[in-house]
Amino acid sequence: MNVKDMSRITEKFVRKTAAAGPDYESGVTNPRVDWQAATKAAEANYDAGVTAGIAKKRFGKGVDKAGTAKYLRGAREKGVARYPAGVAAGAGDYAAGFEPFRAALASTVLPPRRARRDPGNLARVSAVMTAMIRTAESQGR
Repeated sequence: MNVKDMSRITEKFVRKTAAAGPDYESGVTNPRVDWQAATKAAEANYDAGVTAGIAKKRFGKGVDKAGTAKYLRGAREKGVARYPAGVAAGAGDYAAGFEPFRAALASTVLPPRRARRDPGNLARVSAVMTAMIRTAESQGR
């Protein structure tokens, strides 16, 4: 088989993908199948794939294959630039997701603080933990 060399394949991939932003947006905006319905319908396949991956230790193998150098390169070259914009774009979702926990913390009455290193101070930790667990469960988490 006559196959182009990897540098030509990579160059074409980068060039064509860079120009595909409008196609990406159109596909996301007008999907052939609703994302939620299709993803929910695939739950059994997800379970089977994750179970098979666990049995074959694929997670650790993938981590070893990628290595720290690849992780750091991706984080520096892509993550640093994308992180602030991603956080800003998700601010509303963050606020909506955290609000029930913020409200639970605000309404939690803590036992009195005791002397430093007093084991009784653990009751304060327990009160916060209990509030967070109840909130998470009430949110279906």
